[in-house]
Parts: sequence; C-alpha cells; structure tokens
Amino acid sequence: MRTMDGMLGVIGGSGFYSFFDTDARTVAVDTPYGAPSAPITLGTVGEREVAFLPRHGAAHEYSAHTVPYRANMWALRSVGVRRILAPCAVGSLTPKWGPGTVVVPDQLVDRTRGRADTYFESGGVHVEFADPYCPTLRSAVTDQDGVVDGATMVVIQGPRFSTRAESRWFADAGFGLINMTGYPEAVLARELEICYAAVALVTDLDAGIEVGSGVRTVDVFAEFAKNIGPLKALVRNALDAVSDERTCTHCLAHDGVELPFELP
Repeated sequence: MRTMDGMLGVIGGSGFYSFFDTDARTVAVDTPYGAPSAPITLGTVGEREVAFLPRHGAAHEYSAHTVPYRANMWALRSVGVRRILAPCAVGSLTPKWGPGTVVVPDQLVDRTRGRADTYFESGGVHVEFADPYCPTLRSAVTDQDGVVDGATMVVIQGPRFSTRAESRWFADAGFGLINMTGYPEAVLARELEICYAAVALVTDLDAGIEVGSGVRTVDVFAEFAKNIGPLKALVRNALDAVSDERTCTHCLAHDGVELPFELP
C-alpha cells in the first residue's frame, strides 16, 4: 500500500451505497454530533487506502434535509481522511447537459434552511469559502475522459423538487446544476481542513427546462442505477490520479487562527 498524506475518502450519494468489492472492513465511529449515516467502510482502491461512507445511509434511511452532515464529516476526519471525493445526483438546468453527464462544479449557491452548517458555535472563527472546492481534487476528476469542468450548483432544501418557476429562476441566474446535499457538506469539510470536491452525475433535466415533464424520484434512481458502474470506475480512476502527498494549501482554512477546539 502506498504511503500518503492522510487517507482518501469517498461519500456516496443516492444509489451509491457501497464501493469495495472485497477485503473491506467497517468501523463504527461516534462523534460529538451523534452517529454518522452509516459505519465507515475501509478498503483499498489499487494501492490506495480509502474510507467510504454512504451519505444517505446503507439503505437510504436519510433524506437530504436529515443527513447528519456534521457527524459524517467529523467521523471521516477521525479515521484519518484528509481528502474527499463526493459523488452526488443532480438535476441539469441546461439542455446541453443531459442525463448521464458527469460535471465537476466549481461554485455553489446555498438555498437550504435550518441545517446545522458549522462546527464553530462560539468564538469569532470565520472560514474562507469563496472557492468552495479543492482545485487539486477537482483536477484529478476533470482530467478523466468525458467530464465537464465547471458549473455553479444550487443546493435546495428538499425533499421536494423545484417548481417550474423556481427551476427557470435558477437557470436564469446562471446556475447549471441543482442538488439537495452539496451544502453544508462542502463548508463542513473546509472547517475541518479537508480537501473536498463534488462529482455530480446528471440524472434529469429540471422541471423548468423540459416542458411537459417534471422530476420524479423513480426516474432519478433509475438513471443513477444505469450509470453507477461507470461512475464508480471514474471515481476509482480519479482516486488513483490523486498524488500521494497532499500539496493543496487552498483548503487549509485556519492558518494563524486559534480554534475553540482541536480538530479530530
């Protein structure tokens, strides 16, 4: 097994509930924020040690607005993860990206509400978040064949899908993707100084883009299931492309800042 700076992590989205074929073990991790969505599975991809966590639970027990995001990110860092790829299902807000397209967003817009989205509940700690994703991890994915580089992903509260008016509003604002789980996951990673990049699989055209049809859960899951094999292969190739040494400084948000607690 290759020596590297911190374990790599993968957070699986809707329909992405397992990652390793054999020789994996599970670890139950407790956190100050409760239990994560599921026990963490530790295994290997090639010669890389990787930790896997299904975002929604092993059997999709958690909807987007009930995912224990703080526990998930804390648990992954606790087992040694310092870099995370986060596959997720998204709707497309532009006809040019149809179902099956893989996009690596470079920006997000938060339209959620009421979600616990910080570890800093006291003191004067403010995290830099102008560019929410790790450029080094993004490059490892966008270098793969057929991947679209760059989009703004708007994250909505869920669990309902958007109205046509909302969908057109988001598209008119210049957003390219719509999702329910990308926030607060990304900012919690930044607060824990974990490199993080979303890997977005388009499962549908959003309601305001294709007149006459709306988004249905059954269709989203069917599209994700159809593409899960290629998506897992893409993630494995991207993990293998990540350097052994963590060279990114972009995601080290607390240089020179005294934190109110020690990072796990």
